[in-house]
Amino acid sequence: MSDALKQIKEAATKIYDNIKQKQKAELSAPIRSLNNVVYNVNPGFFELKGQTKKRTLTANTVKSFAQTLRLMSLSKQLIESEDIATKREAYYVSKNWDEARFKEQTESDSVMDDIEAMFQVNREQLGFIADEHGGSVAGQLIVIDKDTNTGEELRIDCTKFGSGSYSIPSDVEHLQFKTDAKAVIAIETNGMFERLNKHSFWKKQNCILVSMGGVPTRACRRFIRRLSDDANIPVYVFTDGDFYGYFNIYRTLKVGSGNAAHINEFFCVPKAKFLGITPQDIIDYKLPTHPMKEVDMKRGRDALKNDPFVKSHKEWQEAIKQQSKLGKRAEQQALAKHGLNFVVSDYLPEKLANRGSWLP
Repeated sequence: MSDALKQIKEAATKIYDNIKQKQKAELSAPIRSLNNVVYNVNPGFFELKGQTKKRTLTANTVKSFAQTLRLMSLSKQLIESEDIATKREAYYVSKNWDEARFKEQTESDSVMDDIEAMFQVNREQLGFIADEHGGSVAGQLIVIDKDTNTGEELRIDCTKFGSGSYSIPSDVEHLQFKTDAKAVIAIETNGMFERLNKHSFWKKQNCILVSMGGVPTRACRRFIRRLSDDANIPVYVFTDGDFYGYFNIYRTLKVGSGNAAHINEFFCVPKAKFLGITPQDIIDYKLPTHPMKEVDMKRGRDALKNDPFVKSHKEWQEAIKQQSKLGKRAEQQALAKHGLNFVVSDYLPEKLANRGSWLP
């Protein structure tokens, strides 16, 4: 019996016994926010402080309580039948639950996250998968998978996709890797990934390229983490030069988030380093910029004030102040000012050769 299934049964049995004995029935889960996490450089990811929230069965909470139990029941069915459901499918299944049905998917997603945190397991172990694309991969890597029908080993060479790329699956736990690459370069935008792939940058630098497509999905984060650990290679992150790229994308990949602190240990990549675009790059490369809006400036102020990761690294504090003073942000594609392939011929080779310019 899986750990997730065992915990579901134990929790349901306890609630049943409480109700039968006319005792107070409760569900308890960690509070998922930056206020309930602590960051230490070692082990290198956000960890929970221990604050919890309790949901007690009362006349006012009966609906949310029932929704949680019904979603736990669906998870039990998925695990026992070795099946899966996307988050969207789980939302639509609830339409059969009469008064316990969810009105919006945001509601079912939130309850799903609570269940995940309650049992300290990841969503995939509960049978639920995301709807998002997991990310794209190209370069010096062989992914060892299995045929779902025969169990036969499949060796997928990520240098053999022509103008295409390997797509990261929703479940990466069973994958194995073979590579002689020196590094993984995780890239924010798919457009920049396509340019680097088209010009075989992975061959020139003996590396593996991964497109995160914005904030990386959990499958993408887990894939990069497993690849980093199993192949023992560093991860370099290349995002836009703005606070969103620095903290919503890079920081989430490196140390996790407050909302998912209960699983950060498995989905973050502590070995990751920030390659660029840095605030200093905007100046040094005379990049075209966009003025930062108030929402951008607020993101920087909030990071300085509330983000445990930023508070632990003076370099990031100085970078935020520098960019706030500039009042500008730059996209990866701004490098095209110097030529469409400047990023291939100059920017990335120069950055890779000058690690002193990187941020932690």
